[in-house]
Amino acid sequence: MEEQMLTLKKFEEACEVVKRVTLETKLVFSDYFSAVTGNRVYLKPENLQFTGAYKVRGAYYKMSTLSEEERAKGLITASAGNHAQGVAYAAKCYGAKATIVMPTTTPLMKVNRTKSYGAETVLCGDVYDEACAKAYELAAEHGYTFIHPFDDLTVATGQGTIAMEIIKELPLVDYILVPIGGGGLATGVSALAKLLNPKIKVIGVEPAGANCMQESLKAGKVTTLPTVNTIADGTAVKTPGEKLFPYLQKNLDDIITVKDEELVVAFLDMVENHKMVAENSGLLTVAALRHLDVKDKKIVSIISGGNMDVITMSSVVQQGLILRDRIFTVSILLPDKPGELHRVSGIIADVNGNVIKLEHNQFVTINRNAAVELRITMEAFGTEHKKQIMDALEEGGYQPKQVRTNI
Repeated sequence: MEEQMLTLKKFEEACEVVKRVTLETKLVFSDYFSAVTGNRVYLKPENLQFTGAYKVRGAYYKMSTLSEEERAKGLITASAGNHAQGVAYAAKCYGAKATIVMPTTTPLMKVNRTKSYGAETVLCGDVYDEACAKAYELAAEHGYTFIHPFDDLTVATGQGTIAMEIIKELPLVDYILVPIGGGGLATGVSALAKLLNPKIKVIGVEPAGANCMQESLKAGKVTTLPTVNTIADGTAVKTPGEKLFPYLQKNLDDIITVKDEELVVAFLDMVENHKMVAENSGLLTVAALRHLDVKDKKIVSIISGGNMDVITMSSVVQQGLILRDRIFTVSILLPDKPGELHRVSGIIADVNGNVIKLEHNQFVTINRNAAVELRITMEAFGTEHKKQIMDALEEGGYQPKQVRTNI
């Protein structure tokens, strides 16, 4: 059947099928990102889907094409979380048993949500590729029907329904930015976009620490990375899809890679300006907006998912505040005598700095009467305000030195 996929007829069929399990995710115009980039930027918020990500589209469409016998065998897949939930939910809809193999590094929220749909979960390996090898092993052992999270043209056809919705709502879209892990979403979106309007530019976005598609396109063949290292766990893939690769060679216009630090800043941008939570992989296309060297274009960023656990969210917020100079730490030396701490706090207060934490170290030198170290962690409004605080401390006779912040 797969040879017949990625045709307009199959995309249209998939669009009707996925309506049974998807919520309407209307484009959200972003005043903020439009102003920052000089373009008209729209967000496609797939993080608002019932399962928290777009993956339910491909999983459910694939399930609809299976025979009753294939479903009765039980289903198995490997996933870093979002495809897991998609397959688990689709299996529940069809009354089928599902086993999901997930990396041990998968956020707890994704594991628990997958279990909540009735699936059995198996944790194995540090990255997706290792979990996938285990899933194939279990499929062979028990005779399960394997549903690949991305290297499956039927699954990719289901994911591509996003492009149909984008183009129906914004017919004159110039650019579509799509995140890439293994390449299923990018395959479906780019294939359908080019079928409907070859002038649309489709740009894939990968984490810099897991750029398997970029390396594969450079080499002209599917290439496996020796390691992956990224906070974007949903796209931490070593090897892209073999079946998908020819379509991506044909339909992708470019690849952008994004550093983890950019994802941290993008998280704050989304929360502060759109009151929207997106997971790190879902933020790839948001961070990539600043890399596009175009103006006055209509650009859609696909926000692929929002399944982020609270602990990760807390860490990302803290790191984002540090990267934006909203929280910083300075070290100063001062005489160990009464009134010095009061004087320092007064200088900071006069320029509206807000002290979060103080560490007073009397043993930084042999002669503590000469100097003790004071480490001050404080809040600022941003880089300019931080500079004002540092300048005020210097004018007060101190020599502030910025050091690593540990909250």
